[in-house]
Order: sequence, then C-alpha cells, then structure tokens
Amino acid sequence: MRCRGRRRSSVIPWPVPKHVGWAVLLGCRGTGTSILVVSIVGSGLIKAMAPAEILNGKEISAQIRARLKNQVTQLKEEVPGFIPGLAILQIGNRDDSNLYIKVKLKAAEEIGIKATHIKLPRTTTESEVIKYVTSLNEDSTIHGFLVQLPFDSENSINTEEVINAIAPEKDVDGLTNISAGKLARGDLNDCFIPCTPKGCLELIKETGVPIAGRHAVVVGRSKIVGAPMHDLLLWNNATVTTCHSKTANLNEEVNKGDILVVATGQPEMVKGEWIKPGAIVIDCGINYVPDDKTNGRKVVGDVAYDEAKERASFITPVPGGVGPMTVAMLIFCKSSENAKRFLEKFKPGKWMIEYNNLNLKTPVPSDIDISRSCKLKPIGKLAREIGLLSEEVELYGETKAKVLLSALERLRHRPDGKYVVVTGYGFYSCCHPNLPISPDRSYQCNGVISAHLLDTNDRFLRKITIGQAPTEKGHTRTAQFDISVASEIMAVLALTTSLEDMRERLGKMVVASSKKGEPVSAEDLGVSGALTVLMKDAIKPNLMQTLEGTPVFVHAGPFANIAHGNSSILADRIALKLVGPEGFVVTEAGFGADIGMEKFFNIKCRYSGLRPHVVVLVATVRALKMHGGGPTVTAGLPLPKAYIEENLELVEKGFSNLKKQIENARMFGIPVVVAVNAFKTDTEAELDLISRLSREHGAFDAVKCTHWAEGGKGALALAQAVQRAAQAPSSFQLLYDLKLPVEDKIRIIAQKIYGADDIELLPEAQHKAEVYTKQGFGNLPICMAKTHLSLSHNPEQKGVPTGFVLPIRDIRASVGAGFLYPLVGTILIHLQEATLKVWPVSIQAHWELGSIRKPREVSPLGVSPEVIFSLNSHHV
Repeated sequence: MRCRGRRRSSVIPWPVPKHVGWAVLLGCRGTGTSILVVSIVGSGLIKAMAPAEILNGKEISAQIRARLKNQVTQLKEEVPGFIPGLAILQIGNRDDSNLYIKVKLKAAEEIGIKATHIKLPRTTTESEVIKYVTSLNEDSTIHGFLVQLPFDSENSINTEEVINAIAPEKDVDGLTNISAGKLARGDLNDCFIPCTPKGCLELIKETGVPIAGRHAVVVGRSKIVGAPMHDLLLWNNATVTTCHSKTANLNEEVNKGDILVVATGQPEMVKGEWIKPGAIVIDCGINYVPDDKTNGRKVVGDVAYDEAKERASFITPVPGGVGPMTVAMLIFCKSSENAKRFLEKFKPGKWMIEYNNLNLKTPVPSDIDISRSCKLKPIGKLAREIGLLSEEVELYGETKAKVLLSALERLRHRPDGKYVVVTGYGFYSCCHPNLPISPDRSYQCNGVISAHLLDTNDRFLRKITIGQAPTEKGHTRTAQFDISVASEIMAVLALTTSLEDMRERLGKMVVASSKKGEPVSAEDLGVSGALTVLMKDAIKPNLMQTLEGTPVFVHAGPFANIAHGNSSILADRIALKLVGPEGFVVTEAGFGADIGMEKFFNIKCRYSGLRPHVVVLVATVRALKMHGGGPTVTAGLPLPKAYIEENLELVEKGFSNLKKQIENARMFGIPVVVAVNAFKTDTEAELDLISRLSREHGAFDAVKCTHWAEGGKGALALAQAVQRAAQAPSSFQLLYDLKLPVEDKIRIIAQKIYGADDIELLPEAQHKAEVYTKQGFGNLPICMAKTHLSLSHNPEQKGVPTGFVLPIRDIRASVGAGFLYPLVGTILIHLQEATLKVWPVSIQAHWELGSIRKPREVSPLGVSPEVIFSLNSHHV
C-alpha cells in the first residue's frame, strides 16, 4: 500500500478470510505510514475508525482570499483606475437575504472589489427588474453580478426570465441557461460555474484525493447546486450518480460513493450508517432545528454530522464548511476572474467592428452615387462595437445618434489615444451624408441676443426690416439673419468642456456696451440659463459612420474665418477615451494649415489641454501647381491643361507654400506627415517630387494616398506613417503668451505663420484693442479672420508672399467663445456672393438628384479599427 497526496487518512478495501476489513492509512504527510485496521464481523463493528478530518471552509477560503487579494492589487497596478466591480440585485427585504448580502459586501471590500448593492422595493415588477438587469449587463464598470434569490416581491416575477436576462459573461452565479449548457457540455473554461459547486470542488481538491476514477454520489438535483455539481464532477473524470427524492434505496446508492455531496435542504437526512467508510463528505445544507440549549434553535446540515464523521475520511462542518467557500468563490474567484476576462476581451480601445463592404468602381462615381451604393449598419450596433453603453446613446433614426456626456465621466480613468490633426478630405473614404445632422438649437438662441440664425441659404435674409405689422405701431427696425455656423454660440459649443462650462460661456457673451463703456453680457440680461436649456441636446456629440462602417463624430461647425474652424473639444475627448492608448483620433482643422491648424493649436488645444501627436498636411498636385503660378481656375469651366498634364516646374515652384506650412506645423513642436492625395491625372513623377521635397524640408514622412478611389485601403501607407510619427519625440508648444498685448499677439501670428513683415492696426482696430483691454478681455487668444486663399491678406497672392504688411481693419470679440477676432484686409465675415442664385426645386429634390455639393472628404488614418474621426459639422 502506498500513500499519495495530502491525504491524512484513507480507506482501502482489504479482504480477510471469514470477514471483511479495511486498512486505514493515517498520518501520511511525511515519510512514515501507520495503519489502523477496522474489521466487521457480520453486522457488528468490532473496532472503531479514527474520526474524519475536518475540511475547514473558513481556513481554506482565507487562503484563497489572500491569494486573490494580491491578484486584484496586481490588476489595479497594471491598469490604473481599474477596479473590479460586482453588483448584487435584491428585491424586497428578507432577513436571510440581507444577512447573506452583508457578508458578500464585507468580503468584497476586504479584497478591494467594488461591490454595489441595488435594493428594489417589494412593489417592483418583472419588467422593472429586467430593465435593471439590462443596465447592469451594459455597465462596463460592473464585471459580474447576481440577483439575490428568492425574490421578495408583491408581484409575480418569473425567476427564469430574470436569470436568463443576465449576460452570460457577467453571470457570476452561473445560473443562466447558456452557462448551464456550457457546463453540461464540459466547456469549463468558457462559462461561469455556480459558486457553491465550485467551492465544493475546491474542498474536495484540498483533500489531495484524486477525483478521476472515483465514484461520486450527488444527493439533490437543484439547478443551483445538485445539477451543476454532477456536471462538474463528471468533467473532472469521476463516475457520477445523482440521487433525488424519487431515488429507490437511497441509502444503498449513497453507500457507493467515494465522494458524497449532499444538497437536499432536509436536516440530517443522510445518516452516518449510509456513508461508505473512508468517503469524502461535503455537506451543503443549512437548516435550523429546535434546540433548547441554543436560544431555541441550532444550525445543522443535510448530513447527520456526529454519525458521519466516524465513518468518513474527510467531512465539512455546518456551519463553517461549504458556506465560507461559496462566498469566496463568488466574491473572490468569480469577480476577479471576470475582471481579468473583461480586461483581456475589452482592453481600452479594443473593438470588434464589423466593416461595411465597399463596391469600388472605376471610374470613381459621384459622391452621392457612392453613398447610395453602401448599406450602412444600424448606428446602435456601431455604438456597441466601440464600447458605448445603450444609456449613453440617443438614437435619431438608424444612422445617427447623440452620445451623452456621461460616457466621458465613465471613461475618465482610461488613458487617451493618439491625437492627430488633419486638413484633408476623400471620396470612397468619407462620412456618409445624413440630413439633418443634429437637433441643435443655436439658431433659436441667437435670436434672443443678436442676429437671427437660419440654415437655409437665402441671402436676401442677410439684411431685413422687421416690425411692420400694425400692432408694432411703427417701431420698425433693421435686422439680419446669419447662418448658424457664423454664430458665436456655435463657437461656444465647439470650445465648451461640459454643460456647466457651456452655461458660463453663454453667460459671458457680450451683446452690447453700456453708456459707461462697460460690457453687457447674456448673464446681465438674465438669459444664460434659458440659452443653456436650448443647447442641452446640442452639446451631445453626433455619432455617424464612414462608408466602411468606422465611427465618426460630427459635432459643431464654427466657420474658420470668424471662428476657429474645428470640431468640438467634447467630441475629441470622448473619442480619445473610446479608442484607448493604442488607438487614434483624427480631428479636423478647417481652412488650411495657416488658419485652421494655427487656431487648433493656439485656441482649441489651449482650452482643451489636449496635446496632438501628429499633424497631417494634405497636399494635391493641382493645389501646388496653382501656388506655383498656374492659370486661374473658373468654376463651371474645364480645368486648364496645366492642371491635368505633367508639369514638374509648376509643382516645384508651388512647393514653396507646402514648405512654409510644414515649417509652421513644426514650429509647434509636432511631427508632420504629408498626405499627397493622388488623382487620376497626376503622374508618378509629380507625386514622387512632392514626397521627396516634403521629406527634405522637414516632414517626418510623405506618402501617396488613393483613398478617394480605394477607400481605407488607399490610405494604408499614410496610416502606417502616422503610426510611426506618433512614436517620434515631440515637444508641443504654443505660439504666444496670453498676457502679451493684443497687438503683439496679432503681430506674432502675422510674422511667424503668414510671413508678414509687420501689421498695421487701422483706427477702428486700434480703438477696439484699447476698449477690449480696458474691459478685461485683452488676455484672450487671437482668432484671425483672414482669407484662406493666400498666406497674405490678398487672395490673389499665391505661393509664399513676402514684404507685405498685414492690415487689421477691425477687431471684434467673442468673449463667450473665448477669443478676439481681428478682421484682416477686406475679408467678408459672412462670405456674401455678388449674385442671387435661384433654386428651382427643394433641397430634398436636389439631394435626390445628387446636385448638392459633395461632402468634404476625410483621410482614413486607420492603423487599427480603433480610429475615430472628429469632424466640423458644416463640412459634412
């Protein structure tokens, strides 16, 4: 006979002539072995066995707690801000449930798991319970949860319906049909095992007795203990018999078990004489029976303990056996185990995106034909794919949704992704057009404090007379309509960081000056609260998708002449959290690098606190040819031959403008990647020339892109270049100190970004600079209102003009948005046209006919699926 494992006593059948005996091994932890022989003659026990060893659940669970506490600590160190979360959903107020939950909550706190107790009243209905279950399913801070059974409700609640509403990956009790099915199939590594059976298995393993090949008997077939215990033992290679209330000759069946697990809920039902000598006995019962010695009642198990311990080799006490192990398995193993699974499956920014298929055609069709050829997936599906919860998304039809700011709060501890600012656009790589984009209310707000706003392109409304009705008694006055993107409120929306910040910014908007020269704000008029209410939905970023099914935030549309021309800070912040540290957020800076990019850095980044990793400058052969002295392009007429035939001389001359933009970007300390958009008339020599010159003059890299014809595939080289550039050293810095005088800040931008010799403040501009400084607005950043067609104030001067003085004819203030905007040269604030264009049919008809202007195009800088574009809404 040999002694194996940790077993301190073991029983081996030993046939002896004329009677049956057992050899019992004792003290087998060292090298010595002692044997106690127990023999039975007839039915009389002539020598008693040594009592069974007690399987102390408290001691074993304490060891498990210590081990798993270290694991939780390690998880928190690996992922800062991460806390494993467990939720317990209770209905009613049963005393036994309250006690059990209290134990769970205390145990969770000890190990560092955040446990949430959700206690619903007895009046709760089944639909309300399922609603809470659904919310917990989607809450990424909860890594496992359970519903406390039995329910204590005045209403009829289908327990099965509630249990099966739990997401299998969070079913720490292992009670859903899916979990039970996986366990029955033996998929032990892909399911949750109910806590009590798992605790029982740990206790059995603690004995050191191999389970494989043993005959196990399970008494009880409940879904919580008996049935899963059977499966668990079976897939640990035991031969298993399950007994129940209808089992004949129960005592004989029990006597066959080398391993006996009892879970019947009947006090001391299994008698000692039923137990096979030397068996391992696991008693799952907790029963209260009358007892005069202990305040009228005592706790007993389902096994007659005093009798059983004389025949078993190992036995669990009640209490102190299975109970502590059940809590340990639930709190410690299940919650931390699922937290690790969660981190592995849902690493920050790890998305499982189902892409839309592109039906690429040659030649490339119109943008409207392309968009119609693509079938979009439901926007709710995309929201789930990128890690948004259902309560964080408000659907507007099948293709648009608003994202609540609560998502930003939930993800606040997640590291940001890489931040890329880009100035270019594409064809098969574009945001799918959706009308309308957003239920924004900025046009209503501005009617309260200044010009009326309207998104209909009717220029007759730019100046109107109102008050002509008889009821106005002759109080006529002139007024005007602006388009909403020209509103200061649009700029406020783009630069706000929270609802509270938006209210403060709206309140700061200056609408007039008093006779004493003091500013009068929206807060002074008592309307800032009303303005905020009107904008409470507009502040939520709009989620849309590219034609290939990747996410796009389209939010805010401030013009880049009188405002900063960038998408919203909030959209960028949410996107950076969603993509995680390995992902990329591509945000737009409109109106070219000298305007949009400069304002992105000096205004948007100043207010957001975000620091970009890469600048992508988009260049085309045709644009450089124009800057090199190419002929004038007239809308509606064919392009001159210079733009559709190879001309390396024009390209090289025009490169001077791109060289200056590369220098401007590097001035802020950020690596630059040049994306050369290749079109069908461009030659390889022209494209290679641009790429070579760009690298020679400071670009980190320059690559040819064909995404306008090939979608994301055509920008793969660009994506890889951006990924490399994001790892390069950078030292982001702003261009000027806000404490400088207004005139000095304007001069710095003009000289360093535009290349001007100096600036000239005309009388009105000089007066405004003095007024704003006196009113306390002199420390605001500068937002230059300048033509985007030239580095100078003259749109006809291409390339890199030199020797010019930049005239500043006026300075205006957007105090709420947070900047002063000087008017440069003859810039028209509202981009008015000289002629009236009559639209013979409705906008919808034009849209259906495909005659609306093409959506601005987006370079798909995707290294992995974790890329979000953040766009200015008036460019889509």
